[in-house]
Amino acid sequence: MRISFKSIALFIVFALIILSCDGIQKPKSKSDDYSNSERDLDDVFEEGVLRVITIYSSTNYFLYKGQPMGYEFDLARRLAEFLNVKLEIIVAQDISEMLEFLKNGEGDVIAAGLTITNERKAEVRFTNYLYLTNQVLVQRKPENWRQMMQHEIDARLIKDPIDLIGDTVFVPKNSSFYKRLKNIEEETGGNIHIQVVDGDQGTEKLISMVVDGEIKYTVADKNVADINASYYPILDVNTSLSSSQRIAWALRKSSQHLGDTINFWIEKMKKYNEYYAIYDKYFKSPRSFRTRIGSDFYSEKTGKISPYDEIIKRHIDDSVFDWRLISSLIYQESNFDPEAVSWANAGGLMQVLPSTAEEMGIADLNNPEDNIRGGLKYLKLLWKQWDSIEDSVQRLKFTFASYNCGIHHLYDAQFLAKKEGKNPNVWDDSVELELINLTYPEFYRSSDVKYGYVRGKEPVNYVSEIFERFEHYKTFIPL
Repeated sequence: MRISFKSIALFIVFALIILSCDGIQKPKSKSDDYSNSERDLDDVFEEGVLRVITIYSSTNYFLYKGQPMGYEFDLARRLAEFLNVKLEIIVAQDISEMLEFLKNGEGDVIAAGLTITNERKAEVRFTNYLYLTNQVLVQRKPENWRQMMQHEIDARLIKDPIDLIGDTVFVPKNSSFYKRLKNIEEETGGNIHIQVVDGDQGTEKLISMVVDGEIKYTVADKNVADINASYYPILDVNTSLSSSQRIAWALRKSSQHLGDTINFWIEKMKKYNEYYAIYDKYFKSPRSFRTRIGSDFYSEKTGKISPYDEIIKRHIDDSVFDWRLISSLIYQESNFDPEAVSWANAGGLMQVLPSTAEEMGIADLNNPEDNIRGGLKYLKLLWKQWDSIEDSVQRLKFTFASYNCGIHHLYDAQFLAKKEGKNPNVWDDSVELELINLTYPEFYRSSDVKYGYVRGKEPVNYVSEIFERFEHYKTFIPL
């Protein structure tokens, strides 16, 4: 029998946790008197959800060409897979709000490039560090810097922190940058005018304000500053303000078992190339960064999901479907490739079969307008087939599963669910499980099953991934 790395890792971490405690705590039941602010590993497992708090940025968490991405997001997704739970992303406006969400129990862990400081250690539990960086000054080169010699450019720039005395530097509220500037004041015996900004004016917003000449200086972690300077060559980010600092995730102090588990996972991840490849993808690949930031489909900048947003909106002529949900389905089907062709010869953005295309009046499967119009027409027909399901979300899931594997296999799964005493009109933990059972001979060969074998895990994952991506779309894209 083959044992997966994840199984071994989970066994080891639970052994470590048990050895480090006086005994095993009984998991809290939903009827116990406990607040979310006391959530720990057992509560994450009981609910099956890991809630990760972060902020939008071009490195943390963003949407690009219909796909959620980001250094913190990629790591958080892998952690959730390791724990075998679902990942829920909670977006905060700034550091203060992230800490508030954590303390209130709205999230389990902050993943947003936090610097480990003694002041913060008094409030939160930090994980083992993810990477090392240092703080640098972000400033603008002279307008005609390309026509200047390097020494002429240097003469116009701050090259030593002591030269900041008497000048103004803008930093986000509650950032480690503010504390560092205060330390520089103490070390130099001078005064720096530190302008603290609130709300959504985070590091990247302040960097863009330096680029535009709205402010003279801000401070950033070097890896973030370097990758932004690759897109904005007018920036100088070579003046160091600190020694190396550790960047980590943060949890509530009470989340001991979750913290121990994450630390175990981090140290295991550090032994594999994938861990470093994720870092390089977001902080060491200027070309990819420039491509993303300059794209019309970098949602932080444009609010668009794909080149087909307007076509989708135009053909959703009623309140049945959210256009962002249909965009998620199209991404699932074709990754927004209008010329995609499946093994079953389904084609175009919505991967419509030739026989269905003929019924829906689709003349050209590769034509985005024609494909989306016909694909939506077919979806609406499937929606009507499930009019006995009152809950609209459940009905949508049946509709999408039917689109993936055909409606008749769902009829079989409904029959099996009813036979097991489950609600045949509920997808979650009911019909979806019976659809998976139809992969196995003891179920699909039953005399009660009319339509036989189906790769049941495929439509179940299909529905799950569409709705998971839809949640990301909703955080980025207004209706």
